[in-house]
Amino acid sequence: MAWNTLEDIALAGKTVLVRVDINVPMEGESVTDTTRIDKIKPTVEAIIACGGKVVLLAHFDRPKGKVVPEMSLSRVAPAVAASLGRKVIFGADCIGAPAQEAIAKAAQGEVVLLENTRFHAGEEKNDPEFAKELAALGDVYVNDAFSAAHRAHASTEALARLLPNAAGRLMEAELKALDAALGAPARPVIAVVGGAKVSTKLELLGNLVGRVDHLAIGGGMANTFLVAQGVEVGKSLAERDMADTARAILDKAKASGCQIHLPVDVVVARELKAGAAAETVVASACPADAMILDAGPETVARLKAIMGQCATLLWNGPLGAFEIPPFDLATNAAAAEAARQTREGKLISVAGGGDTVAALNGAGAAEDFTFISTAGGAFLEWMEGKELPGVKALQS
Repeated sequence: MAWNTLEDIALAGKTVLVRVDINVPMEGESVTDTTRIDKIKPTVEAIIACGGKVVLLAHFDRPKGKVVPEMSLSRVAPAVAASLGRKVIFGADCIGAPAQEAIAKAAQGEVVLLENTRFHAGEEKNDPEFAKELAALGDVYVNDAFSAAHRAHASTEALARLLPNAAGRLMEAELKALDAALGAPARPVIAVVGGAKVSTKLELLGNLVGRVDHLAIGGGMANTFLVAQGVEVGKSLAERDMADTARAILDKAKASGCQIHLPVDVVVARELKAGAAAETVVASACPADAMILDAGPETVARLKAIMGQCATLLWNGPLGAFEIPPFDLATNAAAAEAARQTREGKLISVAGGGDTVAALNGAGAAEDFTFISTAGGAFLEWMEGKELPGVKALQS
C-alpha cells in the first residue's frame, strides 16, 4: 500500500480538514465511551505541532440528509475538548459561512469541530459539489477514520481527491497492521473465524482460504461445517441449507493449500443460560436434545499448538457463546495463549469486529494483541478482500 503520512505533507500555516469518527454512544447529554475521541488525539497533536489548524469533520448517527437537533455534534463537543485538553470551537454547519466563521475564529492550538456532515444529503450521495464546498474550507485533507473508509461518502472519498491528502496517525496504524496481517504477512498465517452464521461471512471465508495457511472455524458456523460433513449436531444453531456452500469452501481450501480446522470436541448443554449444566463430548456425539455452545479443551489445545507454529494471527469472531459462562472458556483460553505468544514476540496478532473486541476484552487479552481494530464494517470488508473507497482515494 502507498499513501502519504503526516510527515509527507507541508502543514505549517495550513488549515487541515481531518475526517474523524467520533460517532460515540451517549446517555442523555453525556458521552458514555470516549474511546473513539481519545484515539484522534495523536493526529490532532501532530498537526498542531507542525503549525497547522485542525478542523474536524465527522458524522453522528443517521440523520439521512436532514437537520436533526438531537444528532448535532454540538452535544459531543464538550467531550472532544475534555479528551484533547484544548479549546474546541463549534461550527453550526460543515459548509458555508458558519463553518468559515468558526475556522477564522480559531487561534493556533485551538480545534474546530464542524456540524454533522450527514445533515447534508450530499454527504452520503458522495456529491462532488458538496465535496467542493467542504474543500473550500481548507488546504489539506487528512483521513483518520478507517472505520468509515468503506463508505464512498463526500467527506471520506470525494474530498480526498480535491486536496493534498494523507492518512492520520490512527488510519496509518490501522493500514500498517492490516498490511502486516494479510497484505505481506510473516508466514505461516492462521485465521480464527467464529460467529453464528456462515451466510454472513461467505465472502470472508472465501477470501481467507486463498490467503492464509490455517483457518480455524468456531462458533455457530462451525456447526454448519460439521453438518456438511455428515455430523449430527442435535438442536445446535446450524444453517443446514448452507451445507453445499460449506463443502465448496472446504474444497477451495484444499485446492489452495489452506488447512481448515474444525472442533474435535465440543461443550454441549440443554439450555443457553449462565451456569447451565454442561458436558464435553467428541464433536460427532452431540446428544439429540442438546446444543453445541463452545469448543472443547482438546480443540483449544490443538488451536494453541497451531498458533505456536505460526508467525501471524488474524482473529474475527468468538469460538462459542462467550457472553454466557461457562461457554466463554474456549475463547478465553485461546485468546490468553495468543496474547502470551504476542507478548513473547513469537506472534503478530491482529483482531477486529465488535464481538471479537468484546470477547478479547472479556478475556483480558486485548492489550497484548499487536493490533485491535474497532472499525467494524470496514475491518470485515477489508478481510473480505474488498477495496475500501476511503483508502483508495488516499492512495490516488
